Amino acid sequence: MLAASCCERRMCVCPGPRRIAIPVRSSRLPVFSDAMPAPTQLFPLIRNCEIGRIYSTVCHCHHKHLCCLSPHLAHSHLRCASQKKLATLCSPKENFNQFIHARSYVSTPQRFYLTPPQVNSILKANEYSFKVPEFDGKNVSSVLGFDSNQLPANAPIEDRRSAATCLQTRGMLLGVFDGHAGCACAQAVSERLFYYIAVSLLPHETLLEIENAVESGRALLPILQWHKHPNDYFSKEASKLYFNSLRTYWQELIDLNTGETTDVKEALINAFKRLDNDISLEAQVGDPNSFLNYLVLRVAFSGATACVAHVDGFDLHVANTGDSRAMLGVQEEDGSWSAVALSSDHNAQNESEIERVKLEHPKSEEKSVVKQDRLLGLLMPFRAFGDVKFKWSIELQKRVVESGPDQLNDNEYTKFIPPNYHTPPYLTAEPEVVHHRLRPQDKFLVLATDGLWETMHRQDVVRIVGEYLTGVHHQQPIAVGGYKVTLGQMHGLLTERRARISSVFEDQNAATHLIRHAVGNNEFGTVDHERLSKMLSLPEELARMYRDDITIIVVQFNSHVVGACQNEEF
Repeated sequence: MLAASCCERRMCVCPGPRRIAIPVRSSRLPVFSDAMPAPTQLFPLIRNCEIGRIYSTVCHCHHKHLCCLSPHLAHSHLRCASQKKLATLCSPKENFNQFIHARSYVSTPQRFYLTPPQVNSILKANEYSFKVPEFDGKNVSSVLGFDSNQLPANAPIEDRRSAATCLQTRGMLLGVFDGHAGCACAQAVSERLFYYIAVSLLPHETLLEIENAVESGRALLPILQWHKHPNDYFSKEASKLYFNSLRTYWQELIDLNTGETTDVKEALINAFKRLDNDISLEAQVGDPNSFLNYLVLRVAFSGATACVAHVDGFDLHVANTGDSRAMLGVQEEDGSWSAVALSSDHNAQNESEIERVKLEHPKSEEKSVVKQDRLLGLLMPFRAFGDVKFKWSIELQKRVVESGPDQLNDNEYTKFIPPNYHTPPYLTAEPEVVHHRLRPQDKFLVLATDGLWETMHRQDVVRIVGEYLTGVHHQQPIAVGGYKVTLGQMHGLLTERRARISSVFEDQNAATHLIRHAVGNNEFGTVDHERLSKMLSLPEELARMYRDDITIIVVQFNSHVVGACQNEEF
């Protein structure tokens, strides 16, 4: 996340502070000194619709995101500005009376904490669980089931998730998608990518059968069985457009038939690249329907990373594009837990990625292609779907924007050309695919967007999930991190830890349990209800300053089936 000092560099973030930074016009908002550090105590946190409206009004009227201010400054803008000045800022003027009404709440040093039931209601709002059906009282699948959950920070949330069982081939698909510059691209990829993967895996005979059914108007064979939370929706308006693009893809696969068995790794790579190509092509061609025309452009100009797992028997493939992660939870012989990474971050923290990007462009661009740990000084992930501003030529961008709807032409972000933009494309959606053969000690897989990994170390993530699933807690000495702790305080910490262990099964979902720790852990590694309550009480306009959207899928493997079949092989 960009620091508050980004405003001093005349940089703002649009529309989310993590992914893309672009220059903006200066704001007329009065500037206060940000020499003072942000206070350690958050100002009184109230879920108050009036306060939310005031923040959004000031933000909207001046094209300045409060995410660029420290918590202290955001508070100061509302507390310290005179009523006369604020009256001129707010539009329409009627909102000023609302602001006066809300000021007393902001300036009053009161604390309003959520109760444990209220906290649980927020944490569990988007949780979903699926258990693989048993046959004859036995589960013969290598997957027992999965838990998933999401906690928004952006409004609306820019993350998406998907899970589905392949019906015409074997295996299960699970994925998390992290959007930036809006949620449009992440939404489209979450709806479409699994179909492209499933089609890529289909044998030639099945592809012919599906095409013949479409030609004759017969019902199609179902390709996927989706496992969706009620809040996970599909865009009905674009379904015909998406189907036509998918059909063109399988027709090309039929024409290119080689008669060879499809390799899973190759299928995953082809599916990722083809979907990204279709997103780009749909935006260039446009659509006579004005709604669809604007939708395909929004999808193409926004972006999304993707981390997808395909589990088929003992073969686990992870395809990753961007900076979400897949982490395998391995239980050692002594019962302890180890984290094994099955993906690599595609950003400036990965030296091989920096080298790859530099090699794809002339020597003269070596110093500009990656700047300030961002692609062209702007984009944090080095691989992503959409983001045509980093893929199209300048001429193509201008033509599409100028011929597009007014909403697109009036958008400063879409018209902005990245600096040092000479040899596009600079960005790719091609995934890095890792194959892993499951073993009995491989107990679960965590797929999560970077909102989780920014707050927790991978080893802590695996330990917390492992202890939750097994109910066995390996206690480590309490680390106080250099703090001076009295005997009474240490007793309190030990009491808290004991209470935490006894209440671990309050959560019926492993992803929910992990989010609880990610948001509520204190400096001693224990869930602090007061901290958790504060973080969940943050107004929508401030939540993104402290954390990102968090989306998690925890896949639990069937160790008994894996072990039994492994013994048969030997």
